[in-house]
Amino acid sequence: MLIALAGSVVVFAVAAFAVIYFVIFPTSSPKPFALTSPAAAAPVSASTAFGGRWTIATGSVAGYRVREKLGFLPAESDAVGRTSAIAGAATVTQTGHAVTVKAASFTVNVSDLKSNESMRDEHIRTIGLQSATYPTATFVLSKPLTLPPAALHGTVVHTSVTGVFNIHGTSKRETLPLEMRLANSAIEAVGSLTFPWGEFNMTAPSVGGFVSVTNQATMEFDIRLQRA
Repeated sequence: MLIALAGSVVVFAVAAFAVIYFVIFPTSSPKPFALTSPAAAAPVSASTAFGGRWTIATGSVAGYRVREKLGFLPAESDAVGRTSAIAGAATVTQTGHAVTVKAASFTVNVSDLKSNESMRDEHIRTIGLQSATYPTATFVLSKPLTLPPAALHGTVVHTSVTGVFNIHGTSKRETLPLEMRLANSAIEAVGSLTFPWGEFNMTAPSVGGFVSVTNQATMEFDIRLQRA
């Protein structure tokens, strides 16, 4: 009887956690990243030269987006965690009207990820992303990225980028879609990568079977660069 009672207490505690998590403190999901509006970015002047080294600028953000659900109920919304703790740089060359990103390397401190729920933030430290064990995620460009001439006029460029992601201590070479815009004093790139948890040797988080996420996760970013 004592064992049964103890089991009931545990089930009740997990259920209470789920109710607090989703009902008392419902999630509110930020929208996916988008490039800043053209009005917010200084237009490119004809004399601007982009060759050189560019480093992370204020406003850069990276994070995750997963679909959460409570037991027998459908998913309420996306769970989103983000951080501005990003370091790195890119090397850019320019020949005539061709701007090429020759090299780039970025490191994200995923142990600093914050969502709208502190309970969620604590759980991903030990399950799913396990940021307490794997506190950083990295990206290294493995193939030069050449932008079309229209980029020099401040036009939004839709392209793709190839590089090696290291997430959860596992490295994978991936190609993902990218949106970029050049400005006089800034380069901005927005993109995302959706993958099965197992691709980076992770297991979809679950809290007592009451709180779980679907079998795919999305890594998303808004990288802004300034001249070094």
